[in-house]
Amino acid sequence: MPMHLRLPMATVLAAALAFAPPAGAQGGAHATGTAPRMQAVERTVPIVVDGRLDEAVWRSPAPATDFVQRDPSEGQPATQRTEIRVAYDADALYIGARMYDSLGARGVSDRLFRRDQVNSGDYVQFIFDTYHDHTGVTAFLVNPSGVKNDAGQASANADPSWDPVYSAAARTDSLGWAAELRIPFSQLRFPRDSMQTWGLQVERFVERLNENSSWSFWPKRESGGPARYGHLEGIRAPRNRGRVELLPYALSRASYVRPTQPGSPFQSASEYSTRVGADLKYQLSSTLTLDATINPDFGQVEVDPAVVNLSAFETFFAERRPFFVEGSGLFGFGGFSCFNCSNVSSMSLFYSRRIGRAPQGSVTQGGTEYVERPENSTILGAAKVTGRTSGGLQVGLLNAVTRSERALGQDTLGMQFTEEVEPASNYFVGRVRQNLRGGNLTVGAIATSVIRRFESDALEARLPGHAEAVGVDWDAWWKNRTYHLMGNFAFSSVAGDSNSILRLQNSSARYFQRPDRQSGGNGMFSDLLDPSATALRGHGGYLRMAKDAGEWQWEGAVNYRSPGFEVNDAAFLNRADYVWTLANVMRRWNTPTRHYRSWQAIVGGQQEYNFDGDRTGAQLHLFTGGQLTNYWNVAFYTEVHPAVNDDRLTRGAGVARRPGDYLLHARMSTDPRKALLYSLNGNYIQDTDGGSYTSMTGSVRIRPAPHVQLTMGPSYSFSRNTQQFVLRRDDATATHFFGQRAVVANLAQHQLSMNTRLNWTFTPTLTLELFAQPFVFAGDYERFSEFTGPRTLEKKEYGQDFGTICFDQANNEYTADPNGNCAVEGARSAQAFSFGNPDLNVRSLRGNAVLRWEYRPGSTLFLVWQQQRGGGEAFGDFDFGRDAAGIFRQRADNIFVIKASYWIGR
Repeated sequence: MPMHLRLPMATVLAAALAFAPPAGAQGGAHATGTAPRMQAVERTVPIVVDGRLDEAVWRSPAPATDFVQRDPSEGQPATQRTEIRVAYDADALYIGARMYDSLGARGVSDRLFRRDQVNSGDYVQFIFDTYHDHTGVTAFLVNPSGVKNDAGQASANADPSWDPVYSAAARTDSLGWAAELRIPFSQLRFPRDSMQTWGLQVERFVERLNENSSWSFWPKRESGGPARYGHLEGIRAPRNRGRVELLPYALSRASYVRPTQPGSPFQSASEYSTRVGADLKYQLSSTLTLDATINPDFGQVEVDPAVVNLSAFETFFAERRPFFVEGSGLFGFGGFSCFNCSNVSSMSLFYSRRIGRAPQGSVTQGGTEYVERPENSTILGAAKVTGRTSGGLQVGLLNAVTRSERALGQDTLGMQFTEEVEPASNYFVGRVRQNLRGGNLTVGAIATSVIRRFESDALEARLPGHAEAVGVDWDAWWKNRTYHLMGNFAFSSVAGDSNSILRLQNSSARYFQRPDRQSGGNGMFSDLLDPSATALRGHGGYLRMAKDAGEWQWEGAVNYRSPGFEVNDAAFLNRADYVWTLANVMRRWNTPTRHYRSWQAIVGGQQEYNFDGDRTGAQLHLFTGGQLTNYWNVAFYTEVHPAVNDDRLTRGAGVARRPGDYLLHARMSTDPRKALLYSLNGNYIQDTDGGSYTSMTGSVRIRPAPHVQLTMGPSYSFSRNTQQFVLRRDDATATHFFGQRAVVANLAQHQLSMNTRLNWTFTPTLTLELFAQPFVFAGDYERFSEFTGPRTLEKKEYGQDFGTICFDQANNEYTADPNGNCAVEGARSAQAFSFGNPDLNVRSLRGNAVLRWEYRPGSTLFLVWQQQRGGGEAFGDFDFGRDAAGIFRQRADNIFVIKASYWIGR
């Protein structure tokens, strides 16, 4: 469903290339269709970057001015005057910005944040299209406190993780506020031309007026982006070839973690380690950069959130490791866009968290008493080349090598041994994109490869020996960027031992073993269970045609994955074997009225089939929402789903039926300019089988001072699922379900969490960030049942409609007997089976504190404390007082890290 909450500025910067209009307004000349122009001048006297604008160079050139509002009064001249000047010398680009305010210093909203965390207050932003090809984005933002935001590096997608080394300063005075920036050319990428012309957009936000204005304007009803930027002319930039940046680091870590296996000789309650390494940047040309790393630090500063996953699918966690995050936009593939859609995934061919992942194998030697497994695979080295060629071809190449990992084991006789649990692997990804027709057409390609070298037969029988994927994508606009056609297509192939391929055939992504599956064949592409197969091949794609401008907009899309599509060795894939279609119509009202400032409505539907022809998804949906006159955002949304087939619910036992349901959703958020901001959203789902889901999520942001921000996000949900999968087993007497018993149950779930963040900014380069997430989950299973047949909602319950079910309190397990009496000795049938009590109560507390000090440009000191408490009980009821108190009765695991890096460059 659409989202309309105000995002952190890093996200705004990242979206600058998305051709949705940035938050700005027009220059007077550009309102008539002529792009505004600005002339850069060469610096002849020194410039001190202090925000004073007292150097002569800031008085000589004619400034860029005549800003026009995008909000609140679209198309009207900005109420506050802005003047922008640009200068340069042999080493750097300089920007001088004067933001006048009719109230002087009193009108300036001055906030102090950590770098890249600006989300409120006044700011000015400079967005460059340095190649002037109407696609690239390199953005720099500064606020009145001198806090910097940056994103881009002229990539296809603006990268908010990019942290160039440059200087910025700002100062508030009687006229309003002013800012100065010095951006070394070594931090930018641009053509080799001796005289440069760049695309430029300048945007200003005045918080007290909620006024967005910009130098180059296009109406909200039109698509914008770099193709509509103004022009910065007259820059004589040097050739950036051969420049080197070195970032060595030293790290010390102390871990105080409770042993998971008491008595193990491999675990200690306290461990200490140190390491050193370095990252290297070398400019191969003005447009291409080589990044390499030696003994890299791929640790995460912030912990992943707590989750309880009862599905058959992997949980996705975002990448946080700096080497992989920076420049990740150049490796992006499979872009996905929709006004409104749900239950669908974009194409993924590269997921960097696969590199250095947790070992996938296990110890297979019998009689093992203690095992110590590595937490992650060790990355021996990694390198990437990113940038553009002189012909405008965007390039991203990455290669990483991980070593073989071995688990330590000790058997019951005290003999120790090692066993390989992750093979030595090589990961490669190559990505290219070419811009054509002035940025109105982009075509690209990607290739990925994973190659493994095994030392263990057991591991070779589990993992493919190699996996490859190739893909192409395109993005086309026409009719003044009104109509839009985007899409992608990919081919995948994995090969290895037949057992490893059989595991993939039987995985939750496809369930080839499903007995009612109408199998195809195993020719060029795989669509059949074949235990002897040594390869699995598939294809997938996405196509969207849309009208993305105007008051009335529409879209139609199709997204599919063939049954044999498999890319999880290098990417993230939850499921294949589907064809998904979508259609939407949207109406936008951008002219303010006495009821709202802007509003929109969307109506549409989507449906999904598997390759057997089962309809596995369908919905009709309606959305309406917008911004009220008091700057509150509100939205209302509903979905209606008919009953459909479900080819995943029984996890390979056969197709079941999922009941129809409806969803109601509402959300609101208050004026983000206020010191107190709160938001609330709720969901309610009711299905025709007695299942339901209710959730409430809130957020409160408090700014007691300009440099302190506290955010609390409580969340509670309750659901009752009448079809929760428990287990599957073969049973020849279960003739009603293909000789298999797929046991499901009613599951009552409670989930409660509170995400809490405190950001304390002492200076723009010294910050303290605290994060804590208490989390409670309770799941209570009851009424164990089976479906009476495939493709039906009807179920029969153990102990009520057939058979018996018994609970062994001492062993905390159930015994189900479909054909006998489990409670009477000697009366059990041969088909009786036992399973552990699935009830669970999970409590955890995850948190970290990070003190970050950029003690000189590009050089940073981190002090990190991470704490985790966690545990569970074998009962499923929920008691707020007991469970909340139980969080703090868990023993705390603590990790302390000190890391210092030192930037060498210019």
